[in-house]
Amino acid sequence: MSSTTESGTAIRLTPLSAPTPPATLRLRLQPDRTAYTPLDGAWWPRSADPAAELPGLIVALDERHGPITRIMLGMGDWNPSRPRRLRVHGPSGRRVVRLGWFATMPVGLLTATGSSGQRTDLLIIPPDTSEQDAQAAMEQAAQAGNRRRTPALLAAIARSASLARPATGTAPQNIQLSAWEWEGGQLDDPTRPARSADRHATLPTAADRRHP
Repeated sequence: MSSTTESGTAIRLTPLSAPTPPATLRLRLQPDRTAYTPLDGAWWPRSADPAAELPGLIVALDERHGPITRIMLGMGDWNPSRPRRLRVHGPSGRRVVRLGWFATMPVGLLTATGSSGQRTDLLIIPPDTSEQDAQAAMEQAAQAGNRRRTPALLAAIARSASLARPATGTAPQNIQLSAWEWEGGQLDDPTRPARSADRHATLPTAADRRHP
């Protein structure tokens, strides 16, 4: 149904019920699964509709980390539909994947957790990003030695597209701190997901972090 290589190339996915020719899932993942970096790669969806975009991503991540059981997303990246559960059909079988929506999660960050507890953190590139800027951001996020977090990568996209005010290349301190915590920094709040060198994490329950 889908295929991927360790080089981080794009994954081609054929949806089960697609009436149109298969689309290329615009996803790049780091080839080294053991290296500790703030991000594991980047994903460039085609729209802000989670029901349309997430199933293909979930199936692709299934191949890397086993069945994905939960996805955590920031509210600002998607349209207001915000489904809590998503039915997915793929090689791992038919199942329901839980979606968690958080107002405090940094813009441009998605966290997927597999049945084994393994965690994948991805940069979400805005759908309207140009091909050149999106490819550059995906390449950076998927590098084994990458140390740039979501605010810096999104700021680079905005600068290149002349969509933002003149900037110094760094995000405001509160935004950077939020991204640092969500992407694996030492947390003061024990209910937030922690990231460890072996890629395992403990995620909060929906009741712990549900936005009012």
